[in-house]
Amino acid sequence: MIKGVFFDLGGTLFSYKNVTRTTFPILVEAIERAGTTRENNQIKLAYKEASREVAKDYSIKKYYLHKTFFNEVFESFLERLKIDFGPDLLSWYTDHHRQEMIKCLEIKKDCLSTLQKLKEKEIYLSIVSNIDEDMLNPLIDKGNLKPIIDDAISSEKAQSCKPDKKIFELALKRSGLNARDSLFVGDSPEHDIAGASPMGFTTVLVLDGGLEPPLQIGKKTLTADHTIASLEELNSIV
Repeated sequence: MIKGVFFDLGGTLFSYKNVTRTTFPILVEAIERAGTTRENNQIKLAYKEASREVAKDYSIKKYYLHKTFFNEVFESFLERLKIDFGPDLLSWYTDHHRQEMIKCLEIKKDCLSTLQKLKEKEIYLSIVSNIDEDMLNPLIDKGNLKPIIDDAISSEKAQSCKPDKKIFELALKRSGLNARDSLFVGDSPEHDIAGASPMGFTTVLVLDGGLEPPLQIGKKTLTADHTIASLEELNSIV
């Protein structure tokens, strides 16, 4: 019997569909603030390569601030384009990127209705997210999730990033539940499924409209117990 459902946030409860179209203008403005220009194809390629390289480096870390990760991607991106930058540009990017990401992430259309149905079954609901506190809380408020969920934990609060087991252990400890009585729902095979499955969770991979989850580097991972295209399909699993 399922007593608890633990959710990833980005790509799971919120869609990433607007991230790419939001990121590109930020990069263009950053280059303009540095007093130069680059071709669109150069910008896209440099950011893609920088993201891949930094994600690979960070994949072996058990914990990091995502602000630090995105800043390192940004610095690598500028270096690839041979653009000089200083602390003012980095500070602008840190704040602007965070604000624009919060704005562009949209709660999935079946999120609130699905959570409400699970809540009516007296199932414990928790969010376990690889995200910093200054993004987690605004997104919970934006999605009106606070009245429905029982708990939410960030990787910053846990000092642990999925798939590291510490964040899962802390989420379970706060819930008072066992993994064997719980589902873990996420969009990332390399973070959510790879981390939750060895802990004993029944795992559910949710597809984000065909979008590839971020920060995947091609690691082999375990197959989820269930794969769903929409959150409402959880009602047939629980």
